[in-house]
Amino acid sequence: MAKTRRDPKGRTLQKGETYKESRKLYCYSYTDPIGKRKFIYSKDLISLREREQRLKKDSFDGIDTYLSEKCDLNFLFNRYIVTKKSLRSSTKTNYIYTYNRYVRDTFGKRKIADIRYSDVLYFYQSLIDKGLSVSTVDSVHTTVNPALKMAVRDRVIRGNPADGVMAELKKNMRSGGTVRHALTPAEERAFLDCLERPENLRWKPLFTFMFGTGCRVSEVIGIRWQDIDFDKKEIDINHNVTYLPREDRNFKCAYEVGDPKTETGIRFIPLIDSVRDALYLEKDNQEKYGYHNIMEIDGMSGFIFCNRFGSVYKPQTINKAIRRIVDDYNAAEEVNAKREHREPLILPRFSCHITRHTFCSRLCENGTNIKVIQQIMGHRDIRTTMDIYAEVARQTVHAVFEDLNEKDIL
Repeated sequence: MAKTRRDPKGRTLQKGETYKESRKLYCYSYTDPIGKRKFIYSKDLISLREREQRLKKDSFDGIDTYLSEKCDLNFLFNRYIVTKKSLRSSTKTNYIYTYNRYVRDTFGKRKIADIRYSDVLYFYQSLIDKGLSVSTVDSVHTTVNPALKMAVRDRVIRGNPADGVMAELKKNMRSGGTVRHALTPAEERAFLDCLERPENLRWKPLFTFMFGTGCRVSEVIGIRWQDIDFDKKEIDINHNVTYLPREDRNFKCAYEVGDPKTETGIRFIPLIDSVRDALYLEKDNQEKYGYHNIMEIDGMSGFIFCNRFGSVYKPQTINKAIRRIVDDYNAAEEVNAKREHREPLILPRFSCHITRHTFCSRLCENGTNIKVIQQIMGHRDIRTTMDIYAEVARQTVHAVFEDLNEKDIL
C-alpha cells in the first residue's frame, strides 16, 4: 500500500503535489498536451490548489494554458502544415514559401493568446502598404487562417481572430477604389489590336487563347496539342503546370504538373473561332520557323506555347510582356489622342489573372446562364461567379441610365 504523503502541517498531499523542504515551496507537476513535464509552485497549499483548479478547468474546457500562453503563430503553422497530408505538393510548398516570406520573421512570432482581430487586420494592411496586392495578402491569409482555425478546433484558443479579416480588408479596398477590375470591351479590343504590331505578333496566339478561354495561367502554359479537339471544338482542361518554389528542392522554383486548382477545374471549354484561328496560327508559325516546345515535365510533353528556347513560359514572363505591351500602347495613345483632339483610352497595367476575369465578365455581359459560367470557369464556389456577375450587373445598370440620359426622354 502506497504511503500517504503529507506536508509539514500534516495535510495530505494529492496526486502530483509535493513539498520542497529546501525551497519552502509547494509544487504541482503535470504533463502538457505535447508530452512535456511542467511544474507550478506556490508558498502555500491553498494557493497552489487554486491554480490546480484553474488548470483542470482549462483542461475540461479544452483550453491548454501552456499552449495558449506560450505558443506562437510559427509553432501553430508548423503543426498545421504537418497535418495536411492531403495537400498537393505544389500547394503545400506554396503555403510554406508564402508563410516563410511574409509571416514567419514578423507576425509569426506573436503569441497566439495575444493575437486579436485588429492585430490581424493591421498586419494585412501593413502588407498592402508595402506594395503587396490584395491577392497576395489573400494568399498569406490562406496560411494564417486555417492554422488559427485548427487551434480553435483543438480548443487551444476560444475564437479565430482571423475570421472576417479579408472580407473587411477587401471592403476597405473597394471603398478606396484600388481593387482591380476586368478590362472593359474597349480596353480588351485595344490590347488585342496591339498584338497585330510586328513586335507583338508572336504573342497573339497566347493572349488570344487567354482572353478567349478564361483559363488560369497554369492551365494555359500546360495546355497540349492533344488537349484540343478541333473537330468537336472543345478544349480539355485536365491538368496544369505550375512554376513555384519546391520544398524538396530547397525552395528553388521548378515546373511541376498537377491537377487543376479544384475538382471543378477539370472541365471542357468550347473552342470559339478566334481561339481556333489563333491555335492554327501558332501551329503554322512553328512549322514555318522550325520551333516547338521541347520540354518534358513529369512525363508530359507536347505543350503548345513556348519561348524562343522551346521551353514552357513562366507566368512572370507573360506578365512582363503584358506590362510592356500596355506601356507601349499608352505612350502611343497619348500622342495620337492629342493629335486627334480626343480623350485617350489608357489601358491599366494588369496581370494574367485579369484575362480570366475579363473573359468571365464578357460571359456575364452576354447574359449567359450563371451555372454555365461557373462550369466553364471551373469555379468551385458559385459565390465567386456571383461576385463577378454582380459587378457586371452594376456596370450594365449605369450604362442603361447613361443611355437614357443622353436620349433626354424626361
